[in-house]
Amino acid sequence: MTRQASADDVEAAATAILRGIGQRVTRPRVLVLSRVMESGAEHVSADDVLEHVQADDAEVHRATVYRILEGLTEAGVLCHVHLGRGLTAYHLAVADTGSGPAHLHAQCSRCGAVVDLPPGVLGDSAARIRKATGFTLDATHVAFSGLCQDCSRL
Repeated sequence: MTRQASADDVEAAATAILRGIGQRVTRPRVLVLSRVMESGAEHVSADDVLEHVQADDAEVHRATVYRILEGLTEAGVLCHVHLGRGLTAYHLAVADTGSGPAHLHAQCSRCGAVVDLPPGVLGDSAARIRKATGFTLDATHVAFSGLCQDCSRL
């Protein structure tokens, strides 16, 4: 299969998803969703998505891309995670990795790599926090900080 055929397949799948959630099918929406879909299990920044979209259509504004990402997140198609330095990254809500929407994230403070963590990695910590403070933890939208396996060896 050629690269163009593959891109066409991704765009067709993005179009089907948009129709399935009742969103208008516009070129910018298809481009935004296609970029995230192409990334697979990777986490892509809004700036990366913007660059991809503007390479195809330079007239698409930054605010449009951010609104589309927000709308797709609200619709449950995408998930986002807040990383260091104010960066927000996006990935499909149900990734090919099978980790699904509830997985957690860690970001290496040295190289910036983002690592998916299993949903139960915190054990009963959320329940203990709620019992002790009344605070309900939602750790799915933030990344834990530390060193990845490769940087830990240095």
